[in-house]
Amino acid sequence: MKASVKSQALRNLAVVAMVATPCVSAFATNGYFSHGYGMKAKGMGGASVAMTDNAFAGANNPAIAAWAGNRAEVGVDLFMPERSMERTGSTAGLDAKVTSDSTSFFVPEFGYNRAISDKLGVGISVYGNGGMNTDYAGGQLGCTGVPNTNNVLCGGGRLGVDLQQLIIAPTIAYKVSERSSLGVSPLLVQQIFKVDGLQAFDNPGAPFPNMTGAPGNVTNKGYDSSTGVGLRFGYLNKLSDKLTIGASYSPKISMSKLSKYAGLFAEDGNFNIPENYTFGASIQATPNVVIALDYQHISYSAVPSIANPSNNAAALGSANGPGFGWGDVNATKLGIQWQASASLTVRAGINVGDNPVKSRDVTFNILAPGVVTTHYTLGATYALSPTSEITAAYMLAPSNSVSGSSLFNGIGFPAGNETIKMNQQSIGIQYGWRW
Repeated sequence: MKASVKSQALRNLAVVAMVATPCVSAFATNGYFSHGYGMKAKGMGGASVAMTDNAFAGANNPAIAAWAGNRAEVGVDLFMPERSMERTGSTAGLDAKVTSDSTSFFVPEFGYNRAISDKLGVGISVYGNGGMNTDYAGGQLGCTGVPNTNNVLCGGGRLGVDLQQLIIAPTIAYKVSERSSLGVSPLLVQQIFKVDGLQAFDNPGAPFPNMTGAPGNVTNKGYDSSTGVGLRFGYLNKLSDKLTIGASYSPKISMSKLSKYAGLFAEDGNFNIPENYTFGASIQATPNVVIALDYQHISYSAVPSIANPSNNAAALGSANGPGFGWGDVNATKLGIQWQASASLTVRAGINVGDNPVKSRDVTFNILAPGVVTTHYTLGATYALSPTSEITAAYMLAPSNSVSGSSLFNGIGFPAGNETIKMNQQSIGIQYGWRW
């Protein structure tokens, strides 16, 4: 009877996490990927590919599921980004300065792992990625000669974007030897997207040039959704009692098209999830201290809607249509974990990645200024009992900015230069239990 109640509770928690996650947005650190998955990883700068003390194998390294035992973890982050833009030097009355009004978001996550035998482990991870949910007020400019009628990109009303990706990752892992394991996670993905305030890019007529090949499918269409199925592969090897190595790899995930925005995203509304891989190691430096180091690569440059330069001489929505101009992100994640007492474990970490945004693409990236590069993290776990624990994590990403010539200069408007800026904080808590 008790086992049945526990199983039902786990199913209920999974449902809650799956339902709640699509309601969340604004999560972005290494580009639009999170700096880490699971509060323990988040406290260590995201270093996780060779750590086996969590239930997020499907997000970090599927091979971990063979070692993680019977455990479940449910948590939520309060994510607090600040985004702003400024345009100066315009001789067309387009100077502006505005800050996004949306500054705090809840980001839930859930992980479950079960040891089927000494060699076989299974689990499920539910997590998300997002595109920062910018929300800028309208009425700063008079791009068509009427004062205070346009937003900073010369559209009508508020300006903003919302990208949300929900990933459900069932996982299976098997120990192929006493010290090594292989794992795989099918990735079941749903994403939703909307953008408002881009009327100036939707062939509105003079004084703006035609910019899209699919007018009416650029902006203010409400939410559209797409789905896709991918894979994540994992490997883990305990080379010795003190050294563990791990690696994970996920090929590009082909998503169905966001047809409502076929006039905005390249390839008629394609927005695929880029290939990404991570490899790393954890070292038991002393009986009470573990050091973990990961290297992650995210291939944004292979997704045209993300990577195409914004100054491409092609219609929006076409195969070579303008995009956000993002380059690949390489992130190094370093974390340290100290067992301070029988009940308390403390963590610290740093995550340093590339800024994917180039100066030529500043205008498009007013919508999604994912320009932060460095993340400092702290975390701790307190054991409430032999089978339950509370974990907390904090992240600070200091302000970073990118400046460049406004895209409007290239279409006949002397608009000067633009600067986009972003900083982030997050604080999260997670409850976990083992059996």
